[in-house]
Order: sequence, then C-alpha cells, then structure tokens
Amino acid sequence: MIFRQLFDSESSTYTYLLADEQTREALLIDPVLEQVERDVKLLAELGLTLRYVLETHVHADHVTAAGLLRQRTGARVAASRLGAPCVDLRLSHGDTLEMGEVRVEVLETPGHTDDSLCFRVGDSVFTGDTLLVRSAGRTDFQNGSASALYDSITRVLFSLPGGIRVYAGHDYKGHGVSTIDEEKRHNARAAGRSREDFVHLMNNLNLPPPKKLAQAVPANLACGVAEPARAPAAMA
Repeated sequence: MIFRQLFDSESSTYTYLLADEQTREALLIDPVLEQVERDVKLLAELGLTLRYVLETHVHADHVTAAGLLRQRTGARVAASRLGAPCVDLRLSHGDTLEMGEVRVEVLETPGHTDDSLCFRVGDSVFTGDTLLVRSAGRTDFQNGSASALYDSITRVLFSLPGGIRVYAGHDYKGHGVSTIDEEKRHNARAAGRSREDFVHLMNNLNLPPPKKLAQAVPANLACGVAEPARAPAAMA
C-alpha cells in the first residue's frame, strides 16, 4: 500500500493519502481546501487515480477540499450518514470500501461530533478528532457529547489490538503517530479515567471556539463548494 501523511500548518490538520500499488487507485482522508493543489500534484506524481474522498466528520476548523476534488477528479465523497447531505456515500458502522488490496473498515465514533467516524485500514486506524495523540477531540459544539466520546474511545478504539497505529486528524504538539496501547496508557484525557471523571474534564475545558467555526461548518455541509444538491447513496 502507498501511504503519505500530509500536513496543513494553518489548521494543524493531517490529510492522509492511501493507494493500492497494483490498481493505482487512491483515497484521501480529510483533505484541506487550501492544500488541494498540493494533493492533486502528488496524485499525478505518483501516477494515482483518486477514487474516494473520506471525511471523518463535518469539520469546524478548516474547509474541506472534498467537493472541489470531486469536481476535478470524479472521486466519490464518503462520510457519515448523519453528516453532510452533499456526500455520495453515506457510511455506517461496519461498512467497507475496497480498492484492490486496500480495505477500509468504517467505525462510528460519535462524541466530538455526532457524525464522527474513524477508518481502520489493516494495522492502522485514522481517528479524525475522536482520538488525538495524547488527547481527544473537544465536545462542546456540533452535537458533541463527552459521554458518547468516552464510549467511542474506550469501547470502540481501545478494543482494537494494541499494536494498531493511531493516525489522528490533528497534531498540536509534534506527534505524527501513536498506537492504541500507547494511548490506553498515556492519553492525558482518556487513559485510566472513569466515565464521570472524563465527562467532568471534557465539560470544563473552557476552550475558545475554533477561529473558522462560523465559516467552516456551513461550507463543509456543502462539501466545501457550492454545488447542486444531490441525493447521497447509503452503503449496501
């Protein structure tokens, strides 16, 4: 499998490129609008065809490049059945997407937002804002729920094999990758905490709102671009 971890410094967002070496089909997870030229250039340099754009949730801190990439490449946009109405594929827990030998398993992980998803691919899991390296996504907007996030982390993600590599949606402290075992032992927000302790912590973070909240959420509900409405298809 071809794999690249890409970074947007303004929003501290990671975008992930995964591709099958034989079919040369690729997917991007959480692309950022300002980085679309970088991503399209990389696809061309590697001789890849973009088949899917996967969104972990409706983002509040950056505008997605999903819709623009769909226009330019013909890729299908896939995200939660509970999220943006502009997507082509509405995903639910247990759904799978395949490109040659690359198999993506969908995990529903609400909490940061009600539409949050994680994607497991082999021995890696792409956790969006649900589980960050040594941290966890905030729960104070977009139908967030600290209690739901606790369940998503402890019952869904922490039940994965300990050696699974964790690739988060953001990094603010210089971490590129972790593992499930590491986060079970060292995650400052989740490791060893009871539900009550976790909920109290998350409900009292008192963080300022994301700088692009008012702009990003409406834009991302339209996949980042003004397009004609379309009826998304549920996964079979």
